[in-house]
Amino acid sequence: MKELLLDDILQRTEDLKEKKVWYVAIIGRPNAWKSTFLNAFIGQKISITSDVPQTTRNRILAIYNTSQSQIVFFDTPWIHKSEKKFNEVINNSAISSINDADLVLHFIDSSREDWEEEQYIHELLQEINTPILKVYTKIDLREKNTISESTNVYGISSVTKEWFEELENAIGKYLKIGTMMYPTNYYTEQGLRFRVSEIIREKVFFYTSQELPHSVYTAVEEVEETKKMYKIAAYVYVETESQKYIIIGKWGALITKIGTEARKELEWMLDKKVFLSLRAKVRKNWRKDENFIKKLIK
Repeated sequence: MKELLLDDILQRTEDLKEKKVWYVAIIGRPNAWKSTFLNAFIGQKISITSDVPQTTRNRILAIYNTSQSQIVFFDTPWIHKSEKKFNEVINNSAISSINDADLVLHFIDSSREDWEEEQYIHELLQEINTPILKVYTKIDLREKNTISESTNVYGISSVTKEWFEELENAIGKYLKIGTMMYPTNYYTEQGLRFRVSEIIREKVFFYTSQELPHSVYTAVEEVEETKKMYKIAAYVYVETESQKYIIIGKWGALITKIGTEARKELEWMLDKKVFLSLRAKVRKNWRKDENFIKKLIK
């Protein structure tokens, strides 16, 4: 995986030619499969996925290149009503992405009935002048949300990739000629530490989905690369001592399992051996610390 660095971009200006370029924000209620779509569409694992709603916390940028165009996607955090500081910061991040975009893809889960969150998103979109495409996801599942038959409405399956081409063509109609923002061999601007921490968090969600996923954040403290391997030290942070014991598990079994699964995926991603040291720590009530949350969620 190649990390995107500003100096690298500036040194490779010959690659930044004019093409059709556009910024596209993907928004939706929790578990609308925004991240699943983006990973399938780009053909790389850009954003972590989970059955746990509200998995995406940060705005994830993904770059899709063709011979004629460059589409820069923003995979936004979930949008929903909440008075909690943690959720408020995440909502603000998603809304900021809408304002930065040239085009908005409003993802609607066709396998679930509409709820007040969908109405909330609809009200937000009423206030912007940005073009909007409605995209109904999970059309391979049994529909509970009828897909309206009108212009700028599409149905897709991120499992079978059905209707991906039609959606890409629809996005293409909005593209304008401009200078490419990124070299053609980049598909994300995420740094190595962030991607490592996200993969660890994904494994935590998988193994603790019924207990404490939203009380968890992960951080990479140290990365050392040698010719043969990456040596990585990382921490899983929780809010209480009891949660720490859950993460560790009996005789350290759970944190060992999380670390093993994360290491396997990191070795595949980095194409090199990985030594991962993973420990659990307590940061009390971190979700109530507004300044810390703003640093964590960007």
